[in-house]
Amino acid sequence: MPRMDNLYELPQNLPVPFDDGACNHLLGIQIPSVPLISTAGRIVDLATLTGRTVVYCYPRTGRPDKDPPKGWNEIPGARGCTPQSCTFRNHYQELQALGAGVFGLSTQNPEYQQEAVERLHLPFELLSDLELAFTRALQLPTFKIESMTLIKRLTLIIFDGRIEKVFYPVFPPDKNVEKVIEWLSQN
Repeated sequence: MPRMDNLYELPQNLPVPFDDGACNHLLGIQIPSVPLISTAGRIVDLATLTGRTVVYCYPRTGRPDKDPPKGWNEIPGARGCTPQSCTFRNHYQELQALGAGVFGLSTQNPEYQQEAVERLHLPFELLSDLELAFTRALQLPTFKIESMTLIKRLTLIIFDGRIEKVFYPVFPPDKNVEKVIEWLSQN
């Protein structure tokens, strides 16, 4: 059965998330050592990376052949993972030129994420926090839907294992990369 909406476009009138303070504790902290499986089949420990790394955390990517969870568009900040990933893809070379590595991160399993990497032609890896170890270690904000625990949309800029900038809440998701590029250009 075909989907009733388009994954690649944001619908009008999405509810705007508000800053509930759930990320206020993150700025300046050292990333904990948590091994994450990437879509390249390797283990990535964000705490050990040197230089600058952009990690955009998102709830979940949808698939063209499946409808989103019931009520998805009504959850502030939930909708927009595909447009966000596509804009990071489209600006990937610019981010690299600014000296930043890029990862997407969600609680989906690596197999599910691999489908998104291939379909969206992402030039960077997605990281799986399926067991919520990274999410819990950093006390990232989450929400639940259909028995899934998902990360609220946020973006971290990490330098040598320490968080130097947090974008939260992120809205609209397809404009996040522009704010990241602006920050990187000024810092």
